[in-house]
Amino acid sequence: MTTVLGCIADDFTGATDLAGLLARSGFPVRLRIGVPDGPPKDTAPFEVIALKIRTAPVAEAVDEARQALDWLREAGAEQFFWKYCSTFDSRPVGNIGPVAEAIMEAVGARQTIYCPAFPENGRTIFMGHLFVDRQPLDESPMKDHPLTPMRDSSLLRLLAPQVQGEVGLVDRFTVARGARAVRAALDDLAGKGVAHVIADAVADEDLRVIAVACRDMRVITGGSAVAMPLPELLRASGKLGARAEVAERDDIGAPAIVLSGSCSAMTRAQVAAYAATAPSYRLDPVALGENGAGEALDWLSQQALDAAPLIYATAEPEAVKAAQDKLGVGMAGAVVEAALAELAVAARDRGTRRFVVAGGETSGAVTQALGVTRLDIGQEIAPGVPWTFCESGGHPIALALKSGNFGRETFLADALATLGAA
Repeated sequence: MTTVLGCIADDFTGATDLAGLLARSGFPVRLRIGVPDGPPKDTAPFEVIALKIRTAPVAEAVDEARQALDWLREAGAEQFFWKYCSTFDSRPVGNIGPVAEAIMEAVGARQTIYCPAFPENGRTIFMGHLFVDRQPLDESPMKDHPLTPMRDSSLLRLLAPQVQGEVGLVDRFTVARGARAVRAALDDLAGKGVAHVIADAVADEDLRVIAVACRDMRVITGGSAVAMPLPELLRASGKLGARAEVAERDDIGAPAIVLSGSCSAMTRAQVAAYAATAPSYRLDPVALGENGAGEALDWLSQQALDAAPLIYATAEPEAVKAAQDKLGVGMAGAVVEAALAELAVAARDRGTRRFVVAGGETSGAVTQALGVTRLDIGQEIAPGVPWTFCESGGHPIALALKSGNFGRETFLADALATLGAA
């Protein structure tokens, strides 16, 4: 089946977020882990390639994104979506702008939009400033993110140092006047040489207005929510065929595990809520750096997996900083990812078939360790977080890959209950 929309995501939770929202349309969606080996086959109208490049060096991120783009173009895609976090996670010399420019250059696009808004999850943009719930980004818990601390809420200021072209804004007042007004504003900015345009959005209807205005853009960038209207727009244009049911799996065994490397404020609350009712083990990055994951593996070997134990490195910002000061920022994260990946494989080999994983970097490490190359998208647990299905080690398994800030406090238990594992 020819691919209509080719999507590239900068981490694995973001990819499942996007795939889950596209799957709401009822059209086939396929998620690939990393750039697939070999030519495209068994493709879907919506193909999403999950990369692990959010904090990678710029040259590495651009190279991987170009490889993904080449595969998607070979699959038949003529329109492309570059998906990054709804909190615009990015270092000052970040990957969001450089990857967007590389994709634009490759397909001959003169202009694109940037819209990480996700009102359903409390992410809105007004006058170019990103809000998390009611807080500006730089006043939200994201200001203390261990890898990408966000110290400015202005998307224009955050993006400008990352791109070669000019940066502009289509503000909320223009969006409120409808798609024609947005299209006219974009054309006016293009005439002035503005290639990179932030689009304000404070409600779902704003996202539809923006999507309609940008329906013919070769490249669209943003969080997953602005892509939600695209399937229906593509269907109306005659580019899509039959719908398909969301994947369901009733044959996944009950043993489960929860693995958390995220230190976001919401994940901290979720871990605390779940740990109050389930066996739990906290990983210490410093101890991992000195002794490896042996103690955690021993603990896991003694647990009844039907109880869905929790293993986590989730900690308060002060503890995270102390570990980073001791080990270095990169090493502190790397030892946690390596340990959780090793624990995931050990759990699978003991019979675990359902995995709930919190954190983008953690999800990437776990998924790669399990040898997963393709995911089928199932039912949503919370907005932007679906169950996904795949094979690992010759066994069918289910994965819920959760971005750090997504879900309510009961998410971890809710996820297992949704699939009948608790």
